[in-house]
Amino acid sequence: MHPSQTQRPGSGTVLGFPLEGFGLFTSLLLSFATAFFTFFVVTTIAIFSLLAWNLIGGHTVNYAYSYRYAGFPAGLVALAVALPVFGTLWFRARLRK
Repeated sequence: MHPSQTQRPGSGTVLGFPLEGFGLFTSLLLSFATAFFTFFVVTTIAIFSLLAWNLIGGHTVNYAYSYRYAGFPAGLVALAVALPVFGTLWFRARLRK
């Protein structure tokens, strides 16, 4: 037997995470957390890629490029996508009240 859940049509979840009812602070926090997480994941992948490139090919590429040319732009793109998405979810929640 499954407990009955009351969900409105159009409301959904992603990996069990509800996509409605966020406050302004929560929406901003989730947006910046998404950008922060993306920055560090992309930077980590870029550093290990440069490590392999330097070791296998005998190159001397500076590891600071992973922050400047990979992590920072990816974080900005993630923030530019996350702010409108979570802002829209917040605005829709305000309209429903």
